[in-house]
Amino acid sequence: MSAPVQHGLSEHSHGAGVPLQIRSDRPRSTSVADFPAITQQQDLWRYLNVDQLKGLDSEVLAEYSEQVSFSGPDGVSFEWILSSAAPVGSIGLPEDRVSAAGYTNASKTLLVKIADELVSAEQITISVKGDSATASALHIFVEAGKFSSTTLVLEHSGLGVLAENVEISVADEAKLNFVSLQNWESGSAHVSAQFAKLGRNAFLKHTVASFGGDLVRVTPIATFSGPGAEVELNGVYFAEAGQHLENRPFVDHAAPNCKSRVTYKGALQGDKAHTVWIGDVLIRAIAEGTDTYELNRNLLLTDGTRADSVPNLEIETGEIEGAGHASASGRFDDEHLFYLQARGITPDEARRLVVLGFLVEVIQKTGIAELIESLTALLEEKLNRG
Repeated sequence: MSAPVQHGLSEHSHGAGVPLQIRSDRPRSTSVADFPAITQQQDLWRYLNVDQLKGLDSEVLAEYSEQVSFSGPDGVSFEWILSSAAPVGSIGLPEDRVSAAGYTNASKTLLVKIADELVSAEQITISVKGDSATASALHIFVEAGKFSSTTLVLEHSGLGVLAENVEISVADEAKLNFVSLQNWESGSAHVSAQFAKLGRNAFLKHTVASFGGDLVRVTPIATFSGPGAEVELNGVYFAEAGQHLENRPFVDHAAPNCKSRVTYKGALQGDKAHTVWIGDVLIRAIAEGTDTYELNRNLLLTDGTRADSVPNLEIETGEIEGAGHASASGRFDDEHLFYLQARGITPDEARRLVVLGFLVEVIQKTGIAELIESLTALLEEKLNRG
């Protein structure tokens, strides 16, 4: 059962709401038929109405590849390959019906290969620009070679109804800064499963930034396949009236001496603005020396909003460095606002500064100056509408 909701706030669970045993043992298949028709009675989909999927749970979807553009420095290649060819499917397989529909109906996959030992400050960009409400499928595979160090931004905009699978391979000793930006137009629905696998001493910084679209649901899944690796799963989101923004990060500690940090922050304003964060961490018996922590914070700026937040942690070994989680949703800190107003700052400006400071902290973790500037401006625009 879900945690009780009072005045738009949902109390978080310490594993009782969504047992991680169910999460980690979830069946995987590329066949839509292997998953039941989606209903709100299913725990995986209980927070949204099936109609919000806009047909993404159908067995047949259109192809989305024609609406994708890309660019990057020398040493990065882009190629459309058959989805039946290697290495597609080697990092992750669908765990739900929409992901399976996306997998089955994307006959081609965009393969992005980052050369071994490529160290570049030039950004790799994949732009998904929608112009249709037709339910469609897209598959992307990113391969970061050994000892490489790069930044990749996957940006979504326009009008789109998209079932997306993204596979990210971070080879031994590689470093990848990956950002998934969702700034869709009204009328859009986007469900994205983003699978990552980290090799020995690899590092992945993965950021989800969701601002536009009627429904945006992103599930980042990071799995350690070699010792000494580190992952940061960061997220920032701003839900307005009628929007449903959902994040379901999962870290699978399947190798020893690895570190994970999960930090998601969001703000909500407007009637029926709804956010969902389900954070799962599994520490397997083999994963001795694990260091993990997950955090979710939500600011409810107006009445009529709802934030559901459920952290889950399963530990199969006692030989770890540390493991913990925290989750909270609430309104403005009146004391903080009073402090700012006492220094001559107007109430509206004080409110704006508090929200910006709260969210920009996560945006700045990307380290991408142009993106930080554009997303900060986007947040200010949204706050001005509040």
